[in-house]
Amino acid sequence: MTPAAFRKHCLSLPGAECVQQWGDDQVYKIAGKMFAATDAACTKISFKCSDEAFHVLTESGAARPAAYLARAKWVTLTPKALPPGELKARITQAYAIVHAGLTRKVQASLPPFAG
Repeated sequence: MTPAAFRKHCLSLPGAECVQQWGDDQVYKIAGKMFAATDAACTKISFKCSDEAFHVLTESGAARPAAYLARAKWVTLTPKALPPGELKARITQAYAIVHAGLTRKVQASLPPFAG
């Protein structure tokens, strides 16, 4: 997945925004909560995942636990580690996990998400 395609997909999710953080890293958030991040060149991508996906991705070798965020079930991988369609689905799932953890009031203030 190209950096432009990754950015386009992340920003296509309702209420998602991109902020530059930790130097030149691009961090994608919803209501101030991170769901994905990448370096400026998009050589590595990190995202939140379910417990099951965390184990599947790390045990298969497709991803490794993300530095500093592994206990929160974040993984890091290269854009070529997964087919583009699967990577998009994983990013959408990361967004859905973070969205579900927001309060109902915050969820109601965001554009609708049919995830």
